[in-house]
Amino acid sequence: MIVMKFGGTSVGNADRIKNVANIVKSYVEKKPVVVVSAVSGITDKLIELANECSQGKGNEIFKHIKKTHYEILKKLGLQKSLIDRDIEELSKITNQIKIEKRIEKKILDSVQSFGEQMSSKIVAAQLNKIGVKAQAFNAWDLGFLTDSEFGSAEPLEITYSNLRESIKNLEIVPVITGFIAKTEYCAITTLGRGGSDYTAAIVGSAINADEIQIWTDVDGIMSTDPKIVSNAKNIDKVSFAEASELAYFGAKVLHPKTILPAMEKNIPVRVLSSMNPSGNGTIILNKAGKSEQIVKAIAHKKNITIINVESSRMLGAYWFLAKLFAVFDKYKKSVDVISTSEVSVSLTIDNEENLDKIVKELEAMAKVKVLRNKAIICVVGGGIKYTPGVGGRTFTALGKNNINVEMASQGASEVNLTFIVDGKEAEKTVKVLHEEFFGE
Repeated sequence: MIVMKFGGTSVGNADRIKNVANIVKSYVEKKPVVVVSAVSGITDKLIELANECSQGKGNEIFKHIKKTHYEILKKLGLQKSLIDRDIEELSKITNQIKIEKRIEKKILDSVQSFGEQMSSKIVAAQLNKIGVKAQAFNAWDLGFLTDSEFGSAEPLEITYSNLRESIKNLEIVPVITGFIAKTEYCAITTLGRGGSDYTAAIVGSAINADEIQIWTDVDGIMSTDPKIVSNAKNIDKVSFAEASELAYFGAKVLHPKTILPAMEKNIPVRVLSSMNPSGNGTIILNKAGKSEQIVKAIAHKKNITIINVESSRMLGAYWFLAKLFAVFDKYKKSVDVISTSEVSVSLTIDNEENLDKIVKELEAMAKVKVLRNKAIICVVGGGIKYTPGVGGRTFTALGKNNINVEMASQGASEVNLTFIVDGKEAEKTVKVLHEEFFGE
C-alpha cells in the first residue's frame, strides 16, 4: 500500500481535481490511500470568515466559499447535493459566532475543518466517476484521535492502531481528510498549518506503507526557493535529517512534522509534482548515502525575532540556563536557534505571542534586548559538520557581499550551518550562497 497526499494547489480547481483523480487511477494497483487538503485558499478564507463573523459580518466570504465549491462541482458534472450538508453546517456555526461575537480556538478548528470535509467528498466522487471505487472519510471516522491542543493537536497513540484496523480491510480507495481530527470527546481539532502532510505520514506509519507520496506543485525539493533563484535545482535524494532541517528552516514543500512518523518506520517519502506527474521528484530516505555535492540546499525563514539575554550571574551558574528556558516552557514558546557565551545567550523565535510576558520575566534575572525583523539562513547538507571549508566559503562569500551575520550556530546538527541576518538581506543572502555552492 502507498499513501498519496495532495495539497491545496493540486485540488485547486476542477481541472486539477480531474488530474488528481487520473494520477490516483494510475497507481490503483499499489492500493493507494489518498489524503487531501482543502481547495487552494479555502482554509485562509475559512479563518477570515470566522474572524469576520465574530464582528457580525462575513456574508460575502461565506458566499465566496460556497460559490467556489459549487462551481467546481458543476464543472466536474457532479451533484451540488454532495456538499449541501457541509454548507448548511458551516452556516449554522458561523451564525452562532455572530451571536456570541467571539471566537475561540476550538470553534476556529471546527470552522477550518469544512475545507477538507468538502474537498475529500469531491475528489472521491470524481474518482468514482472515472471508474475507481472510492469513498470519502473524515479522519476521525477511521479513528484519528488527538489531544485537545486546538490549532496544533498531536495524535494519541491509539490513533495508529485505529487507523491500521480501519483501513486494512477496505476494498475501495479511501479519500481521507488531511489536517483535521477529533479529541476523545468528539471536539474537532486541527494539526496546524500544513498538517495534511502530517496526516499522511501518520496514516503511512499506521499501515506500514511502502511509500508516502507528497504531491505538490513543484518538482520535489529544490536547492532553494525558486521564487528567489530562478535556476534552483531539483534534489534527487535527501536524508531524513536533511529534509527535516530544510522543512523546519523554511522550505515550504514539506511540513516539518511530516518526517517524524515516517522516520520511525523507515518509510520512504517521495515529493512529487501533480503538475508534472511523470517527473521523478525527490525521495527522502533514512540515510541518503554520500553525495559529491556536500551542500544540498539553502533554506531561509523570515520574520524572526532575536532575544539577547546577558548577565554576569551566568558565569559558572549551573542553574541559570534551566531557569531561563523554564520561562519559554511556561509560555510554550518554541526556540529555533541558540548561541551562548560565558555571560550571554542569544536565541530566536518565529512569532511574538506572549513575548512581552516572556521579556518581563527574563528581565527579572538578566538584561534583555529584543531585535526584530531578522531572518534565519540555513545551509544544509550531509556531513557539513565534518567537511573542511564549508563554513569558510559561506562566510567569505557573505563578507565579499557586505552581508553581516548577527548570530551563528553549528554543532548541534551534523547537516546544517545556521545563522541570522537582517530580514532585508535574506533574499540577497540566499542568492549569494546559491551562486557560491551551485554556480550559474
